Amino acid sequence: MKKLFLIAFLCICANGFAQLIQIGPQISTNITSVNTKNFSSDHTNTGIGAAAFARLNLALFYAQGEFGYAQTNFSVYQDAIGETEFKLAGTDASLIAGLKIIPLGKLGNVRLFVGYNWKNYSDISRSNNLNSVTFEKNNHSILGGVGVDVWRLTFDLRYLAGLSDIDASSNGEIKTGVTNFSLGFKFL
Repeated sequence: MKKLFLIAFLCICANGFAQLIQIGPQISTNITSVNTKNFSSDHTNTGIGAAAFARLNLALFYAQGEFGYAQTNFSVYQDAIGETEFKLAGTDASLIAGLKIIPLGKLGNVRLFVGYNWKNYSDISRSNNLNSVTFEKNNHSILGGVGVDVWRLTFDLRYLAGLSDIDASSNGEIKTGVTNFSLGFKFL
């Protein structure tokens, strides 16, 4: 009888722990635009990413950490020089704090969140050498968005506003603005 109570207690604890901490993979696609000062125009392009996340659930609030690899593309045009497309890729980490605004019980919830994102661009390539940009490899952003959890799936739509001038060595300025859509799966 003691063993039966012990097994029941362990099952209840494991279920409670699974509700408290959730982990899993996520894939994403993004649209990157840039705010520039020394270029006459810029164009948005798409990129992709993959990450792992861990979420700590506390009643209506949650905290989430993410770490992965992301790719960003954009192009800039300068009068009398031409257009250059840039492809940046590297590690990506986010810290998020959120609020479950519409809890749907075991079915899922609707969430609002804010946070911080850090990118380290380890792979930088350009389509030509017309526009000389010396990239700052670290990019810091603030983010905000909305998410929906349904069963074990998690959908997020977020906007990352770049704080760092990634063309720090010149007189100009390039800051990224990234709209990101991600799909994740919660193992726990």
